[in-house]
Amino acid sequence: MFTGIVEEVGHVRSLESQSQAAGVSRLTIRAAKVMDSLKVGDSIAVNGACLTVVSRSDDGFSLELAPETLRRTNLGSLQVGQRVDLERSLAVSDRLGGHIVQGHVDATSKVSSTRPDGDCVIMGFRAPRKLGRYIVEKGFVAVDGISLTVAKRGVSYFTASVIPYTLENTVLKERHVGDAVNLEVDILAKYVERLLKS
Repeated sequence: MFTGIVEEVGHVRSLESQSQAAGVSRLTIRAAKVMDSLKVGDSIAVNGACLTVVSRSDDGFSLELAPETLRRTNLGSLQVGQRVDLERSLAVSDRLGGHIVQGHVDATSKVSSTRPDGDCVIMGFRAPRKLGRYIVEKGFVAVDGISLTVAKRGVSYFTASVIPYTLENTVLKERHVGDAVNLEVDILAKYVERLLKS
């Protein structure tokens, strides 16, 4: 489990296919801050996708990407040198600064608009219709693993006001209209819907 508060922006060192038959790829990331106490077998969110550390060095770590992960996220299109949002899994004693994020990406979306709003930026995102019902104004959504508060929503879009700190310390600063992002809607909304249908 995660909070959507990005700890560090890492850099892609490599992304290579490990097994053509199995469709597994290996992603290696250069990082510094998250390396403290990171062990093989630990969970870490990369652009909001929960992955397992399969090997590590002093300045980075590697992960295996299953075909389902490649289908559901923007990780398969990463390039060497590209920056990625990183967050280690939540410890029981940690503060919950953002919201409950599972790291289970629901879908990819695209940035639909950006406009300045004082020192902030209002970013618009397309939302697949099947996810729109889980997005509410002033509710939470994780975009590339970043906990954002929904400013406005429509049937197939939502906007969020991004503060300068978030822009400087996540990959959102580099996202432009048309760029793919990973979306995870609030898990609480899904559970409420499921309970009401039972």
